[in-house]
Amino acid sequence: MPHLRLALLIPAAFALLAATPVEQIIPVPGFADFLTIDGNSVWVTNKGRVERWSRRGKLATVSMRHPCGTMALTADALWVADCDDKTLIRIDRRTARVTAVIATGIAATDGEMNVVAGAGSVWLASAASGVISRIDPALGRVSARIIAARGSNYLAFGHGALWAVSGSMNLIQKIDPATNRVIGHTRLGRQPGFLVAGEGAVWVQEQADGTVARVDPARVSVSGRIKVDSSLNYGDIDTGGGKIWLRTTARQSLVVIDAATLAIRARLGAVTGSGAVRYTPSGIWTSAHDRQSLSWWPDPARLSP
Repeated sequence: MPHLRLALLIPAAFALLAATPVEQIIPVPGFADFLTIDGNSVWVTNKGRVERWSRRGKLATVSMRHPCGTMALTADALWVADCDDKTLIRIDRRTARVTAVIATGIAATDGEMNVVAGAGSVWLASAASGVISRIDPALGRVSARIIAARGSNYLAFGHGALWAVSGSMNLIQKIDPATNRVIGHTRLGRQPGFLVAGEGAVWVQEQADGTVARVDPARVSVSGRIKVDSSLNYGDIDTGGGKIWLRTTARQSLVVIDAATLAIRARLGAVTGSGAVRYTPSGIWTSAHDRQSLSWWPDPARLSP
């Protein structure tokens, strides 16, 4: 009987080991922070520069004064905010050279902000009073300025709309790109921050509450909530593969949430400070600037039961 029990346990042990993801940690000197996927590589903001990395190492470096916030990718360019110059920088993806500097203003010079692309435009919050600038990427200039709630620093594009979260007013707004006007809004929990549109909803970190809110994009109303930790300060969020991918700074590095059931499927990695997360079908990228590293988590389908 002891031999039989051992025979039964060994396959179970191997199954557990096979299901455990292996985190590949890639040293990135400096202050690796915000991420944008570009094929099999990732762009990352760093101190005084933007860098492109693959799992094998650094591919390119572009010097800037103070790259900040999330970045946007269009067909031929990377778009990055500069918090010192209060400008939007266009970088050629192929040559890794700056090709335009656009005076936009920057709403959150601490870098807690987003640059996003959608509806043939690039968008960023350009004044703390609630001004969002719409940039024509072909002309390299501001084509419209949208009036939103004060503190609307956090943006996402999806479900046919631009979404703007005000962390100071605790609300999310839906902006119609056809009219450049706010067409709906709803209240959120305390200190909402980064958000993402995907998997049938808009998902917002409610940082002070330690929750993620699910917002119905048609009704512009909160349709669900997930308690994750006591706080979600200074993390990040993405969607893909039927999951919500949440970069955290308490208890673990990465939380995996089922988008359909709102159940937490996995808590992965050691506790690290602030950083970003981005999903690809073949793996998840995260950053940890206190550890000066990027991480690659392979096979997202295996990261949760």
